[in-house]
Amino acid sequence: MASATKKNIDMINGPLLKKLIVFSVPLILSGVLQLLFNAADVVVVGQFAGTESLAAVGSTGALVNLITNLTIGLAVGSNVVMARAIGAQDREKAGRIVHTSVIIAVVGGIIVAIVGYFLSGDFLKLMNTDPEVIDKATLYLEIYFLGSPFSVLYNFGASLLRAKGDTKRPLYFLIIAGVINALLNLFFVIVLNMDVAGVAVATVISQAVSSVLVVICLIKDKDYCKMSFRKLRVHGKEFMEILRVGLPAGIYSSLFSLSNVIIQSAVNGFGKAVMAGNSAGSNLEGFVYISMNAFYNAAITFTGQNYGAKKFHRIKRVLLGCLFLVTVVGLVLGLIFLLLSGFLSSLYSPDPVVIEYSVTRLRVVLPVYFTCGIMEVLVGVLRGMGYSIVPMLVSFLGACVFRIVWVYTVFEVWNNLTVLYISYPVSWVLTSAVHLITYLVCYRKIMRKAAAGYADFRLAADSEESEILDEVALTDAASGDSPEETAAAISEAELSETFASDASLPDGNRESLSESEKTADGNDGTRLAG
Repeated sequence: MASATKKNIDMINGPLLKKLIVFSVPLILSGVLQLLFNAADVVVVGQFAGTESLAAVGSTGALVNLITNLTIGLAVGSNVVMARAIGAQDREKAGRIVHTSVIIAVVGGIIVAIVGYFLSGDFLKLMNTDPEVIDKATLYLEIYFLGSPFSVLYNFGASLLRAKGDTKRPLYFLIIAGVINALLNLFFVIVLNMDVAGVAVATVISQAVSSVLVVICLIKDKDYCKMSFRKLRVHGKEFMEILRVGLPAGIYSSLFSLSNVIIQSAVNGFGKAVMAGNSAGSNLEGFVYISMNAFYNAAITFTGQNYGAKKFHRIKRVLLGCLFLVTVVGLVLGLIFLLLSGFLSSLYSPDPVVIEYSVTRLRVVLPVYFTCGIMEVLVGVLRGMGYSIVPMLVSFLGACVFRIVWVYTVFEVWNNLTVLYISYPVSWVLTSAVHLITYLVCYRKIMRKAAAGYADFRLAADSEESEILDEVALTDAASGDSPEETAAAISEAELSETFASDASLPDGNRESLSESEKTADGNDGTRLAG
């Protein structure tokens, strides 16, 4: 990249593995802090308000994810479109993306707040929530959703900063918000006895702080992410580009959440002790998932920038690097959390029955959780290349439909928690396999287009060279020199400059194809990719 400040990462030049790690570590820490917001709610309620309140808060998790993931998916759209603009070094387009994204975030957050607030109770009834906890669960959700504009705005702002490689400042903002959230949780629940309402209010306040900080960061930015209130408006072209990637991404995330709602409904039928244990186990899994999800975000951003820079050959390297890292992190963290499952579960509730149900879930999910990370990375690369609808459809069938079918067939026959939880790893493996096939097809398609563009350029260059040599021949006839002597007088550098000036071949295409041309001779896109 032409200009890479200390806060940015040059994603389109040089080795990738170290940069992927540098990009992802702050994302992992940021994700862990976001989870600590929710974990603080659950731990404080479980320790100081009792099992009923813990079950109430825990039963809302799948529903919260279902509704908010749609807007978070739109933020992914902003990330991809911005990454491409930065890769292409198009500052004007980047400015339009920033201001359009902020408007989408504010409007989207308000819509989520209205829908969530007024329909919380109805959603919980559809989920078969235990009547003993539904009132507390409804109150928690109503307050939580009122803070949606703040959380959505933060996610959009952070996604814009990530597009240029800045993952550290969002981390700092979450540290500040996380400390505020933890302190307010203790104050509202222990001192003011506000129960579930207290943890919900604390979460909203902390989200407001993080969103204000990220907006200030955008206003003060002097690079691609500069924001000005006077320029806030929706730019039609950028809006549609964001929707084209972001809407399928949001639906994709929501489909997973929908399948989790179905499973949560099945869990709710076992009573509040199982609900509480499932909530504790799910929260612990979240720390592993969010660590792996950092490489999904890395895959999106690095792929997007290299796609925008026309350096298609680097996309394969991005994929392999992210797959390696997500597998290592998933296996290591999964093993650690599995070995400490009993102790970690006890942090959420002292009830031995709740702890046992939490451990039951973790024993099924954690050993193979890395396959979920592999699935996410494949989706991230596809999305960075501009393919968003196909991953959504694959995930709809592989996750949502498969799990629903599992609940109403296999689980109906063998009605126990282990059978219910097995639906997770089976769906991850099947969906990952289909995503891998999809990636191979899409990557070859992109490389063939790049090869075709290069062939067109060579044809035009050869034609121009032929015209020049014809002129040389005419000049010889008049001067009496041989064609070879006259041609030698024209420097190779001048010819190269003439051909390189053709704008039909971007720099990245020329770089990505020059090496492979020597072995593949420009005939086959797949050979060029290797």
